[in-house]
Amino acid sequence: MSLKVDVTKSLGRLELAARFEAPLGITVLFGPSGSGKTTLINMIAGLTPPDAGHIGLGGRVLYDSKSGVSLPTHKRGAGYVFQDARLFPHLTVEANLNYGRKLAPTPVPEPEFDRIVKLLGIGGLMARRPARLSGGEAQRVALGRALLSGPKMLLADEPLAALDGARKAELLPYFERLRDAQDIPILYVTHSVSELGRLADHVLSFEAGQARGLRRPQDVLADPGLVPGGVRGVGAVISAQLVAHHEDGLSELSAGGVPLFLPKVAQPVGARLRVRIAASDVILSRRKPEGLSALNILKARVTGLREGAGPGALVALETPAGKLQARITRRSARALGLAAGLEAYAIVKTVSIAQEDVGG
Repeated sequence: MSLKVDVTKSLGRLELAARFEAPLGITVLFGPSGSGKTTLINMIAGLTPPDAGHIGLGGRVLYDSKSGVSLPTHKRGAGYVFQDARLFPHLTVEANLNYGRKLAPTPVPEPEFDRIVKLLGIGGLMARRPARLSGGEAQRVALGRALLSGPKMLLADEPLAALDGARKAELLPYFERLRDAQDIPILYVTHSVSELGRLADHVLSFEAGQARGLRRPQDVLADPGLVPGGVRGVGAVISAQLVAHHEDGLSELSAGGVPLFLPKVAQPVGARLRVRIAASDVILSRRKPEGLSALNILKARVTGLREGAGPGALVALETPAGKLQARITRRSARALGLAAGLEAYAIVKTVSIAQEDVGG
């Protein structure tokens, strides 16, 4: 099942236009505030009417301006998770979940109820009311309520934006589980590069209201024109497998057969991981370095060099672990004689990779 969208909407000075097809998994809607991300998912949910276009889900027409079709929100099959949990304060967690269950088009069997409760780790919260939940717990309950409504798609509008760092770290693994366990399209709005790197199967990036076609997360993170902070926010995402936890507090990963050491990762040995590495955390050498404190040294080939108007340069690298980006000065790039096709070594400090940038 896929979600097909081709809509336009005039928002004052902003002319929003989006054309894409979101498959199963998480499609991250990524861009700065005010670029039209929330308006787009509200149009898909039926909360905001487009000016024109078409929205279809798994062969069903949800909206079509030419034929005059516009299904009401409750008939579109969308589960919606907002920035704030929006739980009913007078109901227990169990009653809030059962409210979502009552909205399902077909009865939700008990095994499915139990599966979602287990998936989100909320079994021990059933008797509590929302006032006695942490922000992360409340969002997990809100997510469970949305899933128990039997949605054909899930819309999440910056669900972690109102949470502090600890609560975000608590909730991100549940969205990773959801991505891998549910067989529906999920649209996830964010402007966080860490959330994009950990969660996205595909990315719909927004530039001045224009959103057309999906891109790979690694391509978006490598583009200074799309990430917050420009060249300062550029990075890469690599896939790796956790092979060992060491007594000195480090975890050892294998990325394309190359060992990669990180501060201890809260995952079991054998887990498949996604790791975001910021370009500013990569330094380069033309020769294999010796006598360094850095543990992560990857042989690389330069595939591109981009110089900006300022003193910096971005170097694109191909390594056995995957593609990386390095942000160095133009002076350093010229001193090293860097050019496409040359061999180099990428050095990544172990402690520079934050826990929030490592996901399952």
